[in-house]
Amino acid sequence: MVSPARYDGLADWYETWSERPAVAGVSGEAAAAVIRLLGPGPGRCLDVGCGGGRLLVALHEAGWAPSGVDLSEDQLRVAAARAGDRAEALVAADATALPFAGGSFDAVVSTFTHTDLDDPGRALRECARVLRDGGAFVYAGAHPCFVGPYAHRTDEGVVVPPGYWDERLRFDAPGFGDGVRRLAGARHVPLAALLNHVAAAGLFLERAEELRDDPPGILALRAARR
Repeated sequence: MVSPARYDGLADWYETWSERPAVAGVSGEAAAAVIRLLGPGPGRCLDVGCGGGRLLVALHEAGWAPSGVDLSEDQLRVAAARAGDRAEALVAADATALPFAGGSFDAVVSTFTHTDLDDPGRALRECARVLRDGGAFVYAGAHPCFVGPYAHRTDEGVVVPPGYWDERLRFDAPGFGDGVRRLAGARHVPLAALLNHVAAAGLFLERAEELRDDPPGILALRAARR
């Protein structure tokens, strides 16, 4: 998923930073979109890149039996404290090599991870592999067209200079502000590349939503394993 060094050691700082109203509003809206697109449980649901476990709690409240996976054991420590026994399991693993048998889950979800993944195509293939036939994959994250290293918001709107096709890992860019990306880094994944990764994983797109602000800051989608 990401190098452990990019999030290990940041979990406590990230908890404080993510509670800022502007950040909490974005993450809360993404989580609400995931629950809305996924629908209520029951069933086993895997949160890939679960971080501090906020979505695990929301999934449990929606009737799912959630498990979380993240490469950062520091983040999993926070997730364990937050989710407690509401999570079936919390596993330290790379998203490109999930330690679960094929078809283990009724649903797989993830939020704000595509910019962390070194190999998003391989990670999405793993998400599809552990998903049962007909199961749902739901994702919500930064909108590739309007949020990223190359794009930044100003009082006049979003400024989008050249750089849309640059997928290198970056730690310094105009769109990073003072947030976690300057510490953990981020890769930009163009919209077409992200959707093609979903299709190549054998996932059939059922619905997409663009959320928050004008232009939108969040892209959410639901796909099914067919």
